[in-house]
Amino acid sequence: MAKEQQVGTVIHYFKRPRVAVVRVTEGALAVGDEIHFHGATTDFSEQIKSMEVEHEKVQAAKTGDEVAIEVIERTRVHDRVFKVVD
Repeated sequence: MAKEQQVGTVIHYFKRPRVAVVRVTEGALAVGDEIHFHGATTDFSEQIKSMEVEHEKVQAAKTGDEVAIEVIERTRVHDRVFKVVD
């Protein structure tokens, strides 16, 4: 099983388009990273295809950033976000 490191928390979710706003609390995220969303009723993984910070496309986000990530499933506020690391 792959190791995971918690990197943030979902602070908002938009239904259309499906976008999770993640507050990065530890470490960094980049386009291409594999991430795992986990909460009471949420549990899925996907690769980051694009991210935005304040409506500007970015390739990476660091601790303290609030980044919008397009997702394949619904997320909920307070879901934890993990980065899959080898």
